[in-house]
Amino acid sequence: MRIGAHPILDFQRGQKVSFYYDGQLIEGYTEETIAAALHAAGIRVLGHSPELHRPRGLFCAIGNCSSCLMVVNGEPNVRVCVEKVQPGMRVETQQGKGCLR
Repeated sequence: MRIGAHPILDFQRGQKVSFYYDGQLIEGYTEETIAAALHAAGIRVLGHSPELHRPRGLFCAIGNCSSCLMVVNGEPNVRVCVEKVQPGMRVETQQGKGCLR
């Protein structure tokens, strides 16, 4: 679900684009973050804690915590709460602490 109008804030959506999340095609907008696009698509769990495997979702939304670390276009440990959506990008759930291939 996306907010359509707000009495104070002005939302700049950008153009509609598609990207892949764990092989699934997701639609988003170029001016929104990956986490926002996933949340709007109904995806609430972005990963799991490395040791206890507890579900993690969007927490701070400003890039300070590690709850939203994912693999983006093959690069691990990307904070998707501050990374903007790009057409055709590939976003994958990160397992564990993430390492470069």
